[in-house]
Amino acid sequence: MSQRKKGENPGFSEAAPAGRRPRRWLTRNIVAIALLSLFSDMSHEMITAVLPFFVVTIGGSAAAVGLIEGASDFAASAAKLWASHYSDRIGRRKPILVLGYTLTAVKGIMAVAFSWPIVLAIRAVAWIGRGMRSPVRDALLAESVVPCYIGRAFGMHRAADTVGAVLGPAIALGLLSVSFSYREIFLVSLVPGAITIFIVLFVLKDKLSAGHSKTFAESLRALPADFRRFLLAVSVFGLGNFGHTLLILRAQELLTAKWGAVQAASWAVGLYTLFNVTYAAGSYPAGIWSERVGKRFVLGVGYLLFALMCLGFLWVDGSLPGLAGLFALGGLYIAVVDTMEGAFAADLLPAEVRATGYGALGTVNGVGDLLSSLIVGLLWTHVSAASGFIYALILTAAGALLLTRVPRGQTAAAGAAVDPAR
Repeated sequence: MSQRKKGENPGFSEAAPAGRRPRRWLTRNIVAIALLSLFSDMSHEMITAVLPFFVVTIGGSAAAVGLIEGASDFAASAAKLWASHYSDRIGRRKPILVLGYTLTAVKGIMAVAFSWPIVLAIRAVAWIGRGMRSPVRDALLAESVVPCYIGRAFGMHRAADTVGAVLGPAIALGLLSVSFSYREIFLVSLVPGAITIFIVLFVLKDKLSAGHSKTFAESLRALPADFRRFLLAVSVFGLGNFGHTLLILRAQELLTAKWGAVQAASWAVGLYTLFNVTYAAGSYPAGIWSERVGKRFVLGVGYLLFALMCLGFLWVDGSLPGLAGLFALGGLYIAVVDTMEGAFAADLLPAEVRATGYGALGTVNGVGDLLSSLIVGLLWTHVSAASGFIYALILTAAGALLLTRVPRGQTAAAGAAVDPAR
């Protein structure tokens, strides 16, 4: 991989690839992967919206809900590296995706669970599938579009994913309003899940390569030095990038004095809906923008937007418009970061370890999500809410600074051809 040339600006800015671009970017696989994520997230969020209440009705507690979430996230992280390495080794993506989406889709069988440990087991298996499929899907996405259009391809995927995340809870709430039970909602979630299995079996086209005989450790060692520098920046940012549920909690705390606890909770949920709408609306434009000014620059802006949001939470009071602005800023940051981390990784990863690299990226993000939320939560509880936001601001700004030391990727400049059917 080419290193940064002497005199090159080490900051975020990078030039867009030169030369005439091919017209077509919306390939069959790009559409298929976008629809996969839309329907999969729709199914997932239908269940997530009512799962805590269901667990309580079958004898669980808040601790049981926390254990289900934690065990599921751990299972997903454990599956990411193994599945991505195996995909690179066999030179195929589709077998892993078929298994991953199938395991995820059948989580609706929670409808027959009669105790929370059964819910835990089903959710953990489903999240193993989720962990298996994510890095392999991103690798196939990067391989299914000409390199100069990777930004918009990832942007479209993230936008579709978020639309599913908005539709899922909306459908669940609609079903509850017409007297559907929690178990019946779980059964309904099997429908979009079945659609994902159909798409991955009959619409998605595989990417075939020679594969390799590297061991797992050898594959990790084969990850380029520039990608490892990128992972360092991602990991430092991730240590400050806490879970969004804490934003909801802070909004409720700030609004309670004026609106009361019940109304404040409703406003907080509404603000999070705004967050997701902004996320969905911003993903594709972020991808387009990156093709003009460079993925590294846009990702750095995303990191700084999170730091700016944290700074805003240090000053905002119970003002609903002020909080709405910060939640919109939060949705914009996640639209940029989720789109650009995957797109920039494509520029840094060679084909033979591409899925392994995405697995490493997903694992780093997963560990960061766990640690950042834990640290910010502890600071919030034992010091102050402001201390948690200050910690997050410092770490995310440091991640943006480290990103400037990552040379821009060279893949986009290559303009390699891709089968237009993919």
